[in-house]
Amino acid sequence: MVDTRPTSAFHAQNISADSTSRLVGALDAQDVNDGVQRLRSWAHAALAVRPGERALDIGSGTGSQTRRLAAAVGPRGRVLGIEPNPGLRAVAEQRGTDERSAARFADADALALPLPDATVDVVWCERVLQHLAEPEKAVFEIARVLRPGGRVALLDTDWATTILHPGDPETIAALTTGALSAAADPYSGRKLVGRLTAAGLVIDDRGSQALLQDHKSVAWPLIRMLGDSAVGRGLIGEAQRDRLYEDLTEAARQGGLHMSVTMFGAVAHRPE
Repeated sequence: MVDTRPTSAFHAQNISADSTSRLVGALDAQDVNDGVQRLRSWAHAALAVRPGERALDIGSGTGSQTRRLAAAVGPRGRVLGIEPNPGLRAVAEQRGTDERSAARFADADALALPLPDATVDVVWCERVLQHLAEPEKAVFEIARVLRPGGRVALLDTDWATTILHPGDPETIAALTTGALSAAADPYSGRKLVGRLTAAGLVIDDRGSQALLQDHKSVAWPLIRMLGDSAVGRGLIGEAQRDRLYEDLTEAARQGGLHMSVTMFGAVAHRPE
């Protein structure tokens, strides 16, 4: 299980340096996850970004995908990464912008993109919609700024796909349902296609990847957060929680732990 951000960057305006450091560390870990890399590679291939194009990265975080888009558009293109979290934006600027780079970063809102109609060739939006109170409005904004023939890649998690094994089914259910409360729309992954078509866009391709946790170690910060939450809500007792911890520890020791959540993707275009 990799996507562990407690809130979106769009909900983290006031954040301490320590919190920024933890968030950057989590995003960097996600960048090297095999499942994330495979889904991103699929989406970039489907977008087929060309030199000279204008691209937009919504919720750009540390700027890893903004820089990837910038490499694709080359010196004749332009890429804007919008990120309202000042700490993440500062990291993104430090890591990748210079006079020769096509990438720039700005403070902006996914629900009111600071761009004129029909001015963008490519939009990238990864794991943002699940955190928005009005995700449909964000997708309509994407459709608004896309030029005819412009393309968009939406990638998002569906937290109902969370799997944890082994352990007592009742206890596991109490923990995994807790994951559903971590986002404004925990089912966002399954809604991508419908949201794109509702905004008048045409689906070109769909994809998915399970984001797997290491089978030899327990992600204790996340597990303990979910376990304590389940106990606090009265779903399980402390003895049930502790027994699950023991089961997971033993499974990890034997190399048989399974933790995962699935991320989905959809690529679409604005009709000519």
